[in-house]
Amino acid sequence: MSEAGGAGRARAAVARLSEAVGERRRRLGTAMGEARRQRRLLLVVVCVALLLDNMLYMVIVPIIPDYIAAMRGRGDGAGPSAPAGGNETGSGGNRSLLPARYPPATGSNEDVQVGVLFASKAMLQLLVNPLSGTLIDRVGYEAPLLAGLAIMFLSTATFTFAENYATLFAARSLQGLGSAFADTAGIALIADRYAEEPARSRALGTALACISFGSLAAPPFGGVLYEFAGKRVPFLVLACVCLLDGLMLLALAPPGAAGARANMPVGTPIHRLMVDPYIAVVAGALATCNIPLAFLEPTIANWMKESMGASEWEVGLTWLPAFFPHVLGVYVTVRLAAAYPHLQWFYGALGMAIIGASSCLVPACRNFGQVIIPLCGICFGIALVDTALLPTLAFLVDVRHVSVYGSVYAIADISYCVAYALGPIVAGQIVHTMGFVQLNLGMGLANMLYAPVLLFLKNVCQMKPSHSERNILLEEGPKGLYDTIKMEERKGTGKNLQPAGEVENSMDSYRRDLTGVSEEDSSDYEYS
Repeated sequence: MSEAGGAGRARAAVARLSEAVGERRRRLGTAMGEARRQRRLLLVVVCVALLLDNMLYMVIVPIIPDYIAAMRGRGDGAGPSAPAGGNETGSGGNRSLLPARYPPATGSNEDVQVGVLFASKAMLQLLVNPLSGTLIDRVGYEAPLLAGLAIMFLSTATFTFAENYATLFAARSLQGLGSAFADTAGIALIADRYAEEPARSRALGTALACISFGSLAAPPFGGVLYEFAGKRVPFLVLACVCLLDGLMLLALAPPGAAGARANMPVGTPIHRLMVDPYIAVVAGALATCNIPLAFLEPTIANWMKESMGASEWEVGLTWLPAFFPHVLGVYVTVRLAAAYPHLQWFYGALGMAIIGASSCLVPACRNFGQVIIPLCGICFGIALVDTALLPTLAFLVDVRHVSVYGSVYAIADISYCVAYALGPIVAGQIVHTMGFVQLNLGMGLANMLYAPVLLFLKNVCQMKPSHSERNILLEEGPKGLYDTIKMEERKGTGKNLQPAGEVENSMDSYRRDLTGVSEEDSSDYEYS
């Protein structure tokens, strides 16, 4: 009887233990599913924020000429029916709905003001990015992203009621401040939530496609609404979308709640990341590949009119076809990176070679159809470089530093801002003193010469995490359900995460393995 009673108690204990373990597995599996759904929604929030930022960057193009006319003392250019993009006729105000991306540069003081206005956003963003990256590393990604959206909303509202150059300049600069937080925090949030490949490359590629679409769709969007509804309506629409995006972020990830970054380590200081040779090579490539686009935007309209007699609609449509090869480049790079992840450096080098060759071909074009081809090549190459190298930055931080991404993507944003701050101011002066042909040959040569430098990244995929990072991230067991989920996501490969039923066993083996970490780990990164 006593033996039967003992066996019954043992069976009951095993049943209770099995039920407890099963409940734990169900809770963990449910939480992992919720985390995956939440990160997809956060990706939507970030993509909308990047889309808004780039639309606001370009939507003022059809409105600027009216302010310039008003500053010249021409009262007829103050209303919605005034001509935009310099398309003025004797019969009174026939205006293209697809204006040139920048007003024509003639070297006058007013054109200098326009160039400074366009560059002011990138200039302030360039100055603020080192501070915003450090702040993001300290407080997390959600709060700076929300702050950036709030500042962008304020900037858009200021644009809505701007009546003079000073107000436009303040609104434009305010947008740069918001972008320094929203863009950097958004990209870093994607890299953090999509810790595994190829999901990280796919998510970053989606964000890049939204950036491209925002830049290319904004001029026709602004032109159409400005033509039929007035100058305030484009900004009111963007302000409403910005407000809704911020509310969605608040609902998904309230900044004050205990969340994604509660137990994550302190990030590597930005000055240490800047002197990392691998990160410096990537940052240089990002800046160099964007110079042709940033320098051609303010200069190609005048060159097309002078060299081939292009009409207003041709000038307005110049960049629109380039959106499609850009998206194609993102798609191709994501698929290639999933199949051959060790060739990311090659995709970047190939993109820079395509950009270089396309830049050199631009001056040889003699009509609108011909000029579309090298511009599409430039955008296709930029897509290759950006889509290959942005995930590489996150990987470099993972294996050489601490897996906190605010500062490293602030460096990437600085690289972009260098090109776009110089473009509106410097490009016109180079064309005036040296010529359009020399400008393009110089940009093409710079990209061709930089492409071999990416060979320096050839062995990056063979690096192992450093001992210091492993101490920080893995020395202690996970604290709470979120950390358990995060660890499992980081250990997963691609979309094939572990089934929920296997998570508990893997965590037990993970804790046992921690006691034996050491001698094979070097004090710095190493190659496998």
